[in-house]
Amino acid sequence: MMKNKTKRTVILGVICALLAAAASWYTITFNDQRFIAPMDLSEYVFRVQDLPMIISGILITLYVLYLFVLLVKAIAVKKEKERTSQSARAVDPRLGFLGFMGFTGFLGFWTYSIDKTIFPFIFFMFFGFFGFFYEGKMSHTFMDERYRENKLKAHMTANKTAFAIIFFALLILGQGKLMGNLEYTLIALIIVIALSIALEIFLGEYLLYCYDNDEQFEESEE
Repeated sequence: MMKNKTKRTVILGVICALLAAAASWYTITFNDQRFIAPMDLSEYVFRVQDLPMIISGILITLYVLYLFVLLVKAIAVKKEKERTSQSARAVDPRLGFLGFMGFTGFLGFWTYSIDKTIFPFIFFMFFGFFGFFYEGKMSHTFMDERYRENKLKAHMTANKTAFAIIFFALLILGQGKLMGNLEYTLIALIIVIALSIALEIFLGEYLLYCYDNDEQFEESEE
């Protein structure tokens, strides 16, 4: 069932990407680059030719929201299983490819130039999905006392690192306007926080994998 869900998620992502590429080609070729080139939405007048870009944008937004729901459910299921299971949950490492959805955050620079929308910048959080690569390698690992200690150590380190980045970003950005613009300051803060969250998610799984494998390697040498 997990493989089917992963396959479906990847297929949906590929379909959305292909539709977005096709819609972009259409609007560049036949629709005066509307929604591609900067435009004043306050003077926007609907055209039927705009439908491909509008539909592809809606589909991408829905797909990102779907990924967010999957993330929330995965976290909830993980916590519940940890309370009852003696082994790490089974995760398909290929879910790590969902981390590429973090590049969706770069759409924020495009939407900001069009109508000052900064919401897409929060999608940088999805870079944290790359952590699935390492969590998948730890699937079914017996959670003995050593494993639990390593997990606690890894997540504490990840939390401290993310918190430190956010703390220093607040100190620096709180000094005043970035490049003389409060909007740029807000954008920079959102990007830093989103990337810090992604780092915390990824780093927790990566460090746990490193700690566990380093100790196993040391034991094998002895």
